[in-house]
Amino acid sequence: MKPNHLFHKLNHNHQLPRSLLFLFKTFSNLSSQSPSTSYHHHLISLISTTKTLKHLFQIHSQLAVSGFTQDTITNTHLIESYSFFKKINLARLVFNSTPNPSVILWNSIIKAHMKSNQHQEAIVLYNKMLKTDSFAAQPDKYTFTFLLKACTQLLDIEQGLLLHKEIVNRGLESDVFIGTGLVDLYCKCGDLVRARQVFDKMPHRDVVVWNAMVAGLSHSSDFAQAVEVIRSMQIRDGMEPNGVSLLNLFPAICKLSSVKLCKCVHGFVIRRNFPNAVVNGLIDVYFKCKRTDLAYRVFDLMQEPDDVSWGTLMAGFALNGCHYEVLELYDQMKNNRLKVNIVSVVSALSAAGETRDLEKGKMIHDCVKKNKFDSDIRVSTPLITMYAKCGELEKARDLFSRLSGKDMVAWSAVIAAFAQSGYPEEALSLFRDMQYAGFKPSTVTIIGIIPACAELCSNKLGKSLHCYAVKHNMSSEISIETSLVAMYAKSDEFASAMLVFDRMFYKEVVAWNALINRYAQIGEADLAFEMFCRLQLAEVEPDPGTAVGVVSAAAHLGDLNLGSSVHGLVTKYGFESDCNVNNALIDMYAKSRSLASAKLLFGLTKIRDQVLWNVMIGAYMRHGYGQESTFTFRQMKSKGFRPSLVSLVSVLPAIAYLAAVKEGSALHAEIIQTGYLSHTAVGNSLIDMYSKCGRVDYAESVFDEIDVKDTVSWNVMLAGYALNGHGDRAFAFFSIMQENLVEIDPVSFVSVLSACRHAGLVEEGKNVFRSMKEKHKIEPKLEHYACMVDLLGRAGLFDETLALIESMPMDPDAGVWGGLLGACQMHCNVKVGELALDNLVKLEPGNQAHYVVLSSIYAESGRWADAKSLRMKMVEMGIKKTPGYSWINEKQDLRALEG
Repeated sequence: MKPNHLFHKLNHNHQLPRSLLFLFKTFSNLSSQSPSTSYHHHLISLISTTKTLKHLFQIHSQLAVSGFTQDTITNTHLIESYSFFKKINLARLVFNSTPNPSVILWNSIIKAHMKSNQHQEAIVLYNKMLKTDSFAAQPDKYTFTFLLKACTQLLDIEQGLLLHKEIVNRGLESDVFIGTGLVDLYCKCGDLVRARQVFDKMPHRDVVVWNAMVAGLSHSSDFAQAVEVIRSMQIRDGMEPNGVSLLNLFPAICKLSSVKLCKCVHGFVIRRNFPNAVVNGLIDVYFKCKRTDLAYRVFDLMQEPDDVSWGTLMAGFALNGCHYEVLELYDQMKNNRLKVNIVSVVSALSAAGETRDLEKGKMIHDCVKKNKFDSDIRVSTPLITMYAKCGELEKARDLFSRLSGKDMVAWSAVIAAFAQSGYPEEALSLFRDMQYAGFKPSTVTIIGIIPACAELCSNKLGKSLHCYAVKHNMSSEISIETSLVAMYAKSDEFASAMLVFDRMFYKEVVAWNALINRYAQIGEADLAFEMFCRLQLAEVEPDPGTAVGVVSAAAHLGDLNLGSSVHGLVTKYGFESDCNVNNALIDMYAKSRSLASAKLLFGLTKIRDQVLWNVMIGAYMRHGYGQESTFTFRQMKSKGFRPSLVSLVSVLPAIAYLAAVKEGSALHAEIIQTGYLSHTAVGNSLIDMYSKCGRVDYAESVFDEIDVKDTVSWNVMLAGYALNGHGDRAFAFFSIMQENLVEIDPVSFVSVLSACRHAGLVEEGKNVFRSMKEKHKIEPKLEHYACMVDLLGRAGLFDETLALIESMPMDPDAGVWGGLLGACQMHCNVKVGELALDNLVKLEPGNQAHYVVLSSIYAESGRWADAKSLRMKMVEMGIKKTPGYSWINEKQDLRALEG
């Protein structure tokens, strides 16, 4: 067999070491002859096919020994091969050892630097190339194609302009590859005017340059033009969009939120049978247009969905807050033994965190470790976030401490994770640790930590961060400005919030929402509507977050007509399908005395989340439908929802209202099992529930078990004693509160004064009332005066009672006069009773109860003629006495008493 034939056979079978050995031995025997051209060609062929760096070194050595290292072809192959093995220093050594390198060799070394992401060095080489006198080393169209890519990667528009000028001088502007590079450069640098000028001048445009133009417009503020370019591409040049065209167009469709346009593209995709990558992109667009149903339908119709399809589906559901659906999809993947990727794992971790499903989160963590994703920062951050949201702070901290190579990105991500998970103190602690580790806050860090300052009302640190941002020229960043507006608004420092807001060059809708929502939260509905009007005048497009704020403002006013108008506006904008907006609408109708409308919307809602169930539980209770409230709570659990903190705090008042102590005790046991007893708000609700069910002993046990008692805890227990007639215990408890330096507020005084009046503790009540102003500097309100009037009236001290009413700094309300009338009935005081009734008639002319009380006073005093006269007067006025009835709660059913 001839040597050449054997070489080809060995090379064909990828036996490079043997082929090298044979080749070297064969040609070393030809020592008396010069190395042949054939030998040279064989060595160059081996360079292109070698699989290891060691073999490349051997070939290079043989070339050097044979004297073949001075020609352009050999060195071009060597540079490309060293570049493939990421040995740019050796590629550069080959280039530097070549005298008078040609343009081909210059292009090779520039390309090698590009592959190594050394874009700036590629530009430096180009500048050196220009300084050479050799005609053979003048840049050609390939040189400029590589360099335009380098400028694009660096977003260096200044160097790009210089290249463009040189391209024009050399008459290369009409080249389609160079034109595409220029369009891509200008688009990615945000100069769409120049990009369009280059694009329009091109005599021949292929699909690649059209795609570059579409991509540039899709990511610009003029994203609607991307759609027009796609149309022109087909109409003007008769060119059909390919998969890349559609993928580049999708961001523009997302920004337009155009479901109609998305459906048009969908039809185009179906007719031409595009690959999975495009279909996956279509799924993503539907999700971003809030059409989860259509997104799932596209996925369901796919012949062979890949792991990217599953990941896109899960990420889309997570984006739309459908966290239970994400976890269900994750289970399907695991049951079908499908491959999970980073996107699907991250979505599943996010869903587990949002639903507080620690057990599921741990299962996903095991999957992460099995697939060795835990070292990837994209996975480790949501993993830490999941544990943080599930309350496993120590585990989250431990994972972060063991995270190797923590950089600024990792610190910023974890700080934001703790802040967003409801642990602002931990976020601030990590922020300090980051600084001790020698890292200076970046823009991302500041954006992540500012919400924690807002949550803790840490204005001092918040203002320090604001100063830091100003000092380091970050304050003009839109995200930081928006975060600062939200922080100041959350702290009710509206002067500072408006100062930052008014200075913003571009106001994102998020900044508007921060102000609108905060005004709504603190009850300043008029200011919320004023900001919304300003938003409309500024031609800023509202989003669902805006709608939530406006609807909440309408709910605060309780004006059904206004609420219905706002609902119409929400429908006009197309936000009604958003779950948060829908929940806000239902809450608004409930607060506007239209429970029927709230129930109707609730019934029409197909996908009900935890928040919606909580809203309806609270809505029924607000209207006095305790039975329906507890039924809705049980229905929520039957649908697979685990009661949240809000669910429990919403349903416990309903149980208290029904005095359903058995159901309350069962729920108490469930609260202990789920670990919610550690939450002070739940403990407070349990105290209130047991107190209203008459089980003060159980209420006391819960109070004693609360580790962190707030003012509400003490007040609720105090109210429990008062409600159940334990005046002495209430008064003693009030003294304990003061000894423990508990903050005494107006609510505390209402409870203790109420206890005093029920127990007849007149002197104690007088001392408490006097201490309000003298010791605690609290001005009595109407409810406090009502308690004192009732207390003094029950004791028969009518002169003192009338003197107290006369001294009131505000006009007495029906509660004050009603308390006096009740005391008059107790003591048969006709004269004062008539005075009380005269005032009550002015305040509540249609309330028959007051007339009935005075009639009873007349009757008990033997003044039958006056009693009859008063009843005749009631008939003349059209006031009828409502017949009495009674009811009981037994086994959750309302049964009318017979007999």
